[in-house]
Amino acid sequence: MTQLHTPKASRNQDTGRLSFIRPVSPPAVRFPVRGGTGGGTSRPAKGTFSTVPAPNKTARRSLLVISAAFLSISLTTPVALAAPRPSATPPAQMSTVGGARLGQAGTQVDLGTGAPVLPRELTARSWIVADAESGDVLAAHNAHWPLPPASTLKMLFADTVLPKFPKSTEHKVVSSDLAGVGAGSSVVPVHEGETYTVRDLWLGVFLRSGNDAVHVLSEMNGGVDDTVQDMQAHAAELQARDTQVVSPDGYDAQGQQSSAYDLTLFARSGLQKKDFREYCSTVRAEIPGETKKAKGKTVRGTFEIQNTNRLLSGDTDVPVYGGIAGVKNGNTTKAGATFTGVAERGGRVLLVTVMNPEKSERNEVYKETAKLFDWGFAAAGKVRPVGELVPPKSAVPPSGQPDATASAAEAGGTAAADGKAGDGSSAKPVSASSTDGSSGVGIALAITGGLLVLLAGGVFLVNRRWPLPDLVRRRTPRP
Repeated sequence: MTQLHTPKASRNQDTGRLSFIRPVSPPAVRFPVRGGTGGGTSRPAKGTFSTVPAPNKTARRSLLVISAAFLSISLTTPVALAAPRPSATPPAQMSTVGGARLGQAGTQVDLGTGAPVLPRELTARSWIVADAESGDVLAAHNAHWPLPPASTLKMLFADTVLPKFPKSTEHKVVSSDLAGVGAGSSVVPVHEGETYTVRDLWLGVFLRSGNDAVHVLSEMNGGVDDTVQDMQAHAAELQARDTQVVSPDGYDAQGQQSSAYDLTLFARSGLQKKDFREYCSTVRAEIPGETKKAKGKTVRGTFEIQNTNRLLSGDTDVPVYGGIAGVKNGNTTKAGATFTGVAERGGRVLLVTVMNPEKSERNEVYKETAKLFDWGFAAAGKVRPVGELVPPKSAVPPSGQPDATASAAEAGGTAAADGKAGDGSSAKPVSASSTDGSSGVGIALAITGGLLVLLAGGVFLVNRRWPLPDLVRRRTPRP
């Protein structure tokens, strides 16, 4: 059984102070985590020795010769031990989806009267601050720069796959489910031969950034290749044109990229789903462990996992952010630290995405995100938007056809106009006895058509504004 720790049950919520939880993993040596964040368990590297005897004089000479030979080879031979870091300069031409200014390099902001200046010491290569509901982009920096996304790509994975399986669906893990998990990946861990609910697996994806859980869900979805295709198609539907999916878990892969703009689109779309909001805002949960025999009995216990989003769970140098409600973090060798967060304050919901801070200070991605949140809440209503978060393609009227909202307004205006006589007096309704059958059908069709237009307009408005009800995580504001 999965147990969630809700805000009311948390001392953080009741007292406003942070309760620290001991790491689930034992206090052993940890290897660098790829494909997730530092909070997850990582698979140990094989062939690691605890002690190595010191070489004698002859051995040292041999080592010098071998080292020199290896060095000469390494100067002429490519080494694929670490993924290359992306260029420190944004491309000369970037996408203009959402507005021309978002395709320009550098910081884009249009301060109005009384608007605060942007925070100093922002070192991220790319970032964006947007109103989650209206879609207004308040400020951005290299918003469309395609960069490695790390585990923030799991937002697209979840938005694509989550609706396909009821949370109570059970799945028994087989070896092939875990075959494609990359070396050094962050894992839940999920154990072969054990049965998990879909809910358990999604908690592992969001809280522990578990690549093993991603691969199990991908296999349930028809396999990794099919899932990648589904994700790419969904990215196209969301108009996320900077995104190229290679691996569903965000693991460093050649050609895999996204942008701060696209990641924000993924978060905004995912937050429309109640289960997505629940998972991404959960601080900690208990999930099933491995079945073991104890005292002649077969027992399967549970273990606790904690969300590695430090603005949600807190850390020694990062307080829980007031109003935080998710979304997803990531960290890989190639991507550096990435994070997309959503927070609410005073009835306003903001989305902030930060990619790859140059400053190497611990938890820097969360610190810069918090600064941008603070600025965004203070600047909202005092800055002129520099762009917008576009709606999905399905919410955009076809070219050459009127906007659904405009059509609804026009239909309402026409009806209002027709309801008035030329002299300004109200027109009398036509009774059924004074009309023939064809007129009645025409009226019925007109009413039905009007309702459909209004419904289409309502759907479009939802996709334009996208209210975020039932944000399950509420935090007291920071002092």
